[in-house]
Amino acid sequence: MRLLLIHSDFIEYEAKKKTGMAEDARILKDSQEEALTVFSAVESVDEDDIEGVVSQAVEEISRTADQLSVENIVIYPYAHLSSDLARPDAAVAALKLMETALQDVGYNVKRAPFGWYKSFRISCKGHPLSELSKTIVPSEEAAKKEKKEVTHTFFVLTPDGARHEVDGFIDDSPFGCLLKKELGVAEGAGGEPLHVELMRSKELVDYEPVSDVGHLRWMPRGKLVRDLLADYVLCKVLPYGATPVETPVMYDLADQAIYEHADKFGERQYRFKSGNRNMMLRFAACFGMFSIMRDMHISPNTLPMKMYELSTYSFRHEQKGEVIGLKRLRAFTMPDMHSLCRDMDEALGCFEEQLQMGWETGRDFGTRLVGVFRCTQEFYDQYQDWIKKIVADSGVPLLIEVLSDRVHYWIAKVDLAAIDGQGRPIENPTVQIDVESSTRFDIKYHMDGQEVHPPILHCSPTGSVERVICAILENTGNMPVPSFPTWLSPTQVRVIPVTERHLEYAEQLARRLNTEQIRTDLDDRDESVGKKVREAGMDWVPFVVVVGDAEVDTGKLTVTIRGKSQPNKPHKETMELPELIGTVKGELEGMPFRPLYTPMKLSRKARYI
Repeated sequence: MRLLLIHSDFIEYEAKKKTGMAEDARILKDSQEEALTVFSAVESVDEDDIEGVVSQAVEEISRTADQLSVENIVIYPYAHLSSDLARPDAAVAALKLMETALQDVGYNVKRAPFGWYKSFRISCKGHPLSELSKTIVPSEEAAKKEKKEVTHTFFVLTPDGARHEVDGFIDDSPFGCLLKKELGVAEGAGGEPLHVELMRSKELVDYEPVSDVGHLRWMPRGKLVRDLLADYVLCKVLPYGATPVETPVMYDLADQAIYEHADKFGERQYRFKSGNRNMMLRFAACFGMFSIMRDMHISPNTLPMKMYELSTYSFRHEQKGEVIGLKRLRAFTMPDMHSLCRDMDEALGCFEEQLQMGWETGRDFGTRLVGVFRCTQEFYDQYQDWIKKIVADSGVPLLIEVLSDRVHYWIAKVDLAAIDGQGRPIENPTVQIDVESSTRFDIKYHMDGQEVHPPILHCSPTGSVERVICAILENTGNMPVPSFPTWLSPTQVRVIPVTERHLEYAEQLARRLNTEQIRTDLDDRDESVGKKVREAGMDWVPFVVVVGDAEVDTGKLTVTIRGKSQPNKPHKETMELPELIGTVKGELEGMPFRPLYTPMKLSRKARYI
């Protein structure tokens, strides 16, 4: 709590206009002569121990009033003393307690109304004790009293249902690297991750120097990949029954449910003031979706109800030194699905389905995923057989972490991760069983005349889009010939004419392939064929067609196929155009498509980096 104590000849004030957080007040205009005016701001940290903070404040105010021989005290809410304010309900409660406590020890107390735009005039006496400022914080004992001592037990479950000590799995494999990170056994190598150089050299994405750290600029090729990934998730969740919504990126911390949910994430937030309102930028789509659910009429017959949003953008104020490339950002794109389930049995069924969806995304992106399942001891004791089942269905070992008590909103969650070139996990898909938020946000349905606050599943089928791209780029370090999956390649086919007289035929090929929904560009630049072929390789183009006299005369195309090539040994096949179309489309089957985001002719393509 911040206090500014003014020994005043007089103070007069008038409340003129309500804000959205204004308390009801009967006295809107008042004055007091010969008073100690206490300008007060209740801070968020005070909520750990409101009574203790008020007790300290009353002691400070009483001591000052006695020194000044003052009997009149005016408590004046003044938010401008702090940039980290408490919730309005907590602030009003603290000010009322302070008013009552000062009255109880014999002072004549007036309190200006909270949450109003007010005009005031004050005259300060001007002696050495007439202006004092005080900062009051909760005691260390109060800050510690809510903390639980939580123990963590780790072991490995294999698909055959056997339980193992973790030591036998700690090695340099992807799963071993995950265990090292989770157990703190060793850190990965230092230095810049592989994907940082690749994201720039492939003209996908770059740092934005005129924004905050961890905010990026996306070039057309990178924007295309990002949009395709967004389309991919939408194509996954729509058949699954999810209903897309869109919600705001900022929320009012005066809403108690939002404040409590946000408070669990500590300092990793963008918070700011809008007028007199304390606001925050979202770190996930939970706030908006839960607000929608709170206002809905929910029938058990419509459950499970799945709601989806591509959260563009979500914000986390990560530490500056930890922000790097696409792996850890302050602004990111999060595919976010929440499933409102009838009961725990239904939640477990949805969890299984969504976990399988997470494993599928790793296969579709060509990134190997490894996983850790976390739960409370109570959950493990009750659902041990079910946990063994999801490990068996996954077909790979999972690290199991059992917490002695629940300290989060979830009682069980799974985190899947890819491993970067330095042996460190890149967090990707997650599924969580939330047993707290439906009560906090008053999300309910009625069954047999009773209110039911059901479990909610949080699921990101892929993790953030930026981390997916990070994982794909990092995965190329293990490839003999690095590449994107064909469906994600910004250019899927490049046509290269040998000379100018082959250009017309080459352009006809490129246009035909584009009409077949195959992203095809044409290298019509005045460069040597060798340079054009090398640059196609640098662009990781999956299929490269060189058009010369033989191709024009016979219609048979010589195609370099990147996916079958070895270092310095390009794999070439001869095929006619229908066969090329069929071969490429075979690699695109079931995946989303978008056209080129850059001009078809490379002579017209801009350089971005």
